Amino acid sequence: MTVPKALTSPLPWLLLLLSVTTGLVDAISVLGLGKVFTANMTGNIVFLGFAAVGTPGFHAASYLAAIAAFLIGALVAGRVGKGHAGLPLRRWLLVAALVEAALLWIAAGVATGFDMASQSPGAALYAIIALTGLAMGFRNATIRQLKVPDLTTTVLTLTLTGLAADSTMAGGSNPNLARRIGSVAAIFLGAGIGAWMVLHGGLVLPLILAGALVLAGTLACMLHPEARQIVAG
Repeated sequence: MTVPKALTSPLPWLLLLLSVTTGLVDAISVLGLGKVFTANMTGNIVFLGFAAVGTPGFHAASYLAAIAAFLIGALVAGRVGKGHAGLPLRRWLLVAALVEAALLWIAAGVATGFDMASQSPGAALYAIIALTGLAMGFRNATIRQLKVPDLTTTVLTLTLTGLAADSTMAGGSNPNLARRIGSVAAIFLGAGIGAWMVLHGGLVLPLILAGALVLAGTLACMLHPEARQIVAG
């Protein structure tokens, strides 16, 4: 789906806010769930490689659970996105936000009985991994279909590459400079906030906050006058 340029003003702000929640979710999963990513699958593939050769401290089951949940979330989101073709974009975004927030809040409920120090009970560990993985897979597939340049909300490798390769020092014109820097800063901010919350209070509050930011940001985007004119393609 390509959103008309003149009508994209609410979307970059929403995607920057969602980038903050990525930092929150990665702080929750890496610090609270035993070195597993549920928003960034590249890290899981690397960790899975470590686990495959018996590296201490890396557990294949966690990474496989996160990857599987992420793929299922992305698959469902792909179907939902195609089902909204020709309909108002704000309706699609609301559905996506409700799904993501609900999954994160359910994970918060599960986390009330989870002990980070002992990583137990095991059922709760894998439930939180699965729920946050589903949420992030659903989000990533939705954002992918929006096709807003330099705002993937989860991956920064290409963003950082663009900052350097398209800079004036490299002979470029710094396209989307503010957006790229904002994306990096948003994930950095979310990771910092998430780490502080996890270390000082556990998993429940950052999961609640992540879901609240997703839903509140989406509702604010939907209320923007220009958002009402965008149609999903």
